[in-house]
Amino acid sequence: MTERELGAFLAGFRETAFRFETRDRYNSDVGREAFRKFMAGEPDDYAWHRSWLEMLRRDRRQGKRWRRVRTVTLPLSDWARYGLEIARLSVQAGDDIRYMPRDLAKRLDFRPYDAWLFDETLLVHLHFDDNDDTFTGAEVITDTEVVRRHQAWRDLAWRHAQTLDDFVASLS
Repeated sequence: MTERELGAFLAGFRETAFRFETRDRYNSDVGREAFRKFMAGEPDDYAWHRSWLEMLRRDRRQGKRWRRVRTVTLPLSDWARYGLEIARLSVQAGDDIRYMPRDLAKRLDFRPYDAWLFDETLLVHLHFDDNDDTFTGAEVITDTEVVRRHQAWRDLAWRHAQTLDDFVASLS
């Protein structure tokens, strides 16, 4: 599955979208310039992110729910610190993003890969190149047992993850 095909799933779910985010870095053309600005201390108007934020707002108005748990290594990498800035915008638009330190995830035996769980019935396992962190594809999984297992992992992660504000406060 390509990024474009994945986009169709993101636009087409009916009620819930949950993301397992487990990588320390993601390499995408979309946010590359914004990351450069972040590292240089330059302001960004986040114009590149507006369509995503509008989709989140629209979905929230329609009663759809976006949630995710980000597994992060402490101390935070530059990429993860940048991710906190972007997360603030997404949370304000309707994405409930939570954080879990990687050492806690390991103790909980939380799965070490990225995936989307849509509408409690469909899992999309995301694949990335470990050398350059680019998205390489995804596979759709509808097997009931596999989906149930991921629902249980989602519930476990959600119980132990911190809200964005609580996580940021814990870093001080």
